[in-house]
Amino acid sequence: MIDIKLIRENKDLVKENIKKKFQDEKLPLVDEVFDLDKKVREVQVKVDTLKADKNKLSGEIGKLMKDGKKEEAEKIKKQIAESAEEITKLEAEQEELGKTIKEKMMVIPQMIDDSVPIGKDDSENVEVERFGDPVVPSYEIPYHADIIENLCGMDKDAAGRTSGQGFYYLLGDIARLHEAMIAYGRDYMIEQGFTYAIPPFMIHSDVVTGVMSFPEMEAMMYKIEGEDLYLIGTSEHSMIGKFKDQIIKKEDLPIHMTSYSPCFRKEGGSHGLEERGLYRVHQFEKQEMIVICEPEESMDWYNKMWKFTVNIFRNMDIPVRQLECCSGDLADLKVKSCDIEAWSPRQQKYFEVASCSNLGDAQARRLGIREKGEKGTYYLHTLNNTVVASPRGLIALIENNYQEDGSIKIPKVLQPYMGGKEVITPKK
Repeated sequence: MIDIKLIRENKDLVKENIKKKFQDEKLPLVDEVFDLDKKVREVQVKVDTLKADKNKLSGEIGKLMKDGKKEEAEKIKKQIAESAEEITKLEAEQEELGKTIKEKMMVIPQMIDDSVPIGKDDSENVEVERFGDPVVPSYEIPYHADIIENLCGMDKDAAGRTSGQGFYYLLGDIARLHEAMIAYGRDYMIEQGFTYAIPPFMIHSDVVTGVMSFPEMEAMMYKIEGEDLYLIGTSEHSMIGKFKDQIIKKEDLPIHMTSYSPCFRKEGGSHGLEERGLYRVHQFEKQEMIVICEPEESMDWYNKMWKFTVNIFRNMDIPVRQLECCSGDLADLKVKSCDIEAWSPRQQKYFEVASCSNLGDAQARRLGIREKGEKGTYYLHTLNNTVVASPRGLIALIENNYQEDGSIKIPKVLQPYMGGKEVITPKK
């Protein structure tokens, strides 16, 4: 949610930002908010005037009573009562106008950074840099589900019976490799100075609407029936929500934390769910990172954060690239975002394994996350990034370390988490 002062002072700039995001249907909202805000301030002037007059009249009553002018005093009391009634009506009107403004402001997208490439959708995202050489081996790499099943590492049929499509059992060394990858990501981030956390896996609706837009919530979140609770789609939701309505001391900034959680997503719509594979599922596990910092520091943190993910994947012998998200592909709360994509030697293309986002003060403004300093009280900036997520990261790990005999070479950084094991071999 942007600062309403921006609409008051430069609504054309806000409209231009909406056009850059190819959301022209939202352009009328800017004028509607501008007019409503003007009306709110006009009502406020009336309220302030009535209150001032009321206070002045109240001061006269005692003097009149003292002078024995009871009748005049009663007339003034009646005037005061009428003013009080009018003030109550105006304040109720003001409250309703405020609610309407907030509803419309929640839909107006955040101002994007000047460096964001302009494009309509993800097909116009821009490759920035590659890390590691994408290799296609001389032998065929089977579909990841076939590799895993050959290693007795997955059972989707049983998961279908217990939970339905989009769920899975990971078994044996594959389940262990999955956990090794998450644990390595956790320890890597702790070494970078991040505080480790395990957050709540369910959050209230006011936290959900604080961290994401309503269309995203509807598309992603599972609601607990009969309760004001949602299953998290990523631990960023509850980690940022941890600081809701808090005034953070300057000396406690920046806050940088890395968190583990299972994640739950509907994954409906055009993408669908895979019947056999693990690429798009309802449940997965992820190590996440979040930062809350001074506004002027957020871009520096953004660039540090996505590089952490690159390093983690390169340490697991996986080639990756950074893909800059264009304006039309940015969620409404984001100022700037990029994806880290891993190389798939089977498909001979890259696919997304992580996403890094700078949300400016959008989440902080919605959730009331502020700092009180020399410049007064102001909203902080929030950022989030995937450290590593499975099973997508697991797919990249398996494909890039697959050997011709059907075995999987375990990267050195993961071997300590696998009891020193160097290779996962097919069971005869």
